[in-house]
Amino acid sequence: MFLSLPSRRKAAFRWATPLLFATVWLAFLWSISRPHEARNSLWMDWGALSAGLMRPLDWWATLQDGSVLRLFTALFLHADWSHLLGNLVFLLIFGLPAERVLGPWRLILLFLFGGAFSNLVAVYTMGTPDQIIIGASGAVSALIGTYLALFPGARLGVVIPLGLFLEFVRAPAYLLIGFWAVLQVVFAHIGPSFGMVAWWAHIAGFGFGVVYGVYVRAAIARRLRKRQGF
Repeated sequence: MFLSLPSRRKAAFRWATPLLFATVWLAFLWSISRPHEARNSLWMDWGALSAGLMRPLDWWATLQDGSVLRLFTALFLHADWSHLLGNLVFLLIFGLPAERVLGPWRLILLFLFGGAFSNLVAVYTMGTPDQIIIGASGAVSALIGTYLALFPGARLGVVIPLGLFLEFVRAPAYLLIGFWAVLQVVFAHIGPSFGMVAWWAHIAGFGFGVVYGVYVRAAIARRLRKRQGF
């Protein structure tokens, strides 16, 4: 998948997306360098658990002992290479153009709070208790939702394999992203048939991203008009 955003003004250096990319990558390399039991302990200590936040008193306890931060730290833990690389690819595809408009700090806030919100939804929707919720999928889904809200008329380039040939086509972003969102809903209802994946975290992150994009769009438009030439 490829996308481009033409501009008459030279783009500023985008550091937030590479920083998030490097942080997630290094956290994974560090985790897989540990013995198996130590890695499981790391997930238990820093991943979000699908239980324990059902009552107001539970929330107060997590705020007191700081364990609520696990909703954020879980974003930087991944189970395996496929889990990691899928998130990193989409982080770059949608993070770089989104950062160009959002700015680095808005992008980091979107990643962290969109991911934390998606993990929180997963906590309440996981069918089995005490499952470990890890990965940046919810945060990346939030980036996708914000990209759609900011660039509803954009066109995404997709490479489609046709036998021995590869065909490059351009399709509306709302069509491709909408199809992806529908798949998340379908998989969320199919459940374990497609593995232990927190599909509702993807849906929640995407919804958070859309709302976030709509909310900041007016402020961004004012800033871009001042730049004269976006």
